[in-house]
Amino acid sequence: MRITKYTHSCVRLERDNSTLVIDPGIWSEPEALAGADAILVTHEHSDHVDLLRLRGLGVPVYAPKTARIPGLDFTGVVAGEEFTAAGFRVTAHGGRHARIYGDRPDCANLGYLVEADLYHPGDSLHLPDQPVETLLVPLQGSWMKTDEAIDFVRAVDPERAYGIHDGQINERGLSSLNGWLAEECGDRYRWLPPESTAG
Repeated sequence: MRITKYTHSCVRLERDNSTLVIDPGIWSEPEALAGADAILVTHEHSDHVDLLRLRGLGVPVYAPKTARIPGLDFTGVVAGEEFTAAGFRVTAHGGRHARIYGDRPDCANLGYLVEADLYHPGDSLHLPDQPVETLLVPLQGSWMKTDEAIDFVRAVDPERAYGIHDGQINERGLSSLNGWLAEECGDRYRWLPPESTAG
């Protein structure tokens, strides 16, 4: 499976002429969606779902069943559900967005385990209940601290981890975060600049 990372939390997965895109938000590049066969959306926030682009795309979109995404037709998914999207086997994990502050309302958030190999948690650090080879680890958000990202990688214990959720970080901050994760998580951690590939 070929992985291409785009800005922020968007990743494109390609295998056997099939393309699955996860979390194409308003900050991700339009070319992430070129030729996509299906879309997975972890939750309703605009940095993870670009409503205008997805409305006219004409491919299946999967999102949490209770997500509030007005004007977008999507197949609702719940935690624990297994389904196929663009020929990829997907299992949904988690259920809620990480707590941001106080009693502010959160929203539904699903992490997606694709082909029992790659795990994209969205805006949550929910631990999947099975081994993961490739982990996409959020680097920054109003809902997290750096030590939580490090602990998440250690707890999942993947063969490899790539940083995502980095669209609001300047170069100095990104260098610091990548340094911390590389130091604490070893050779398995790597940051992929936008539009670079792995796999």
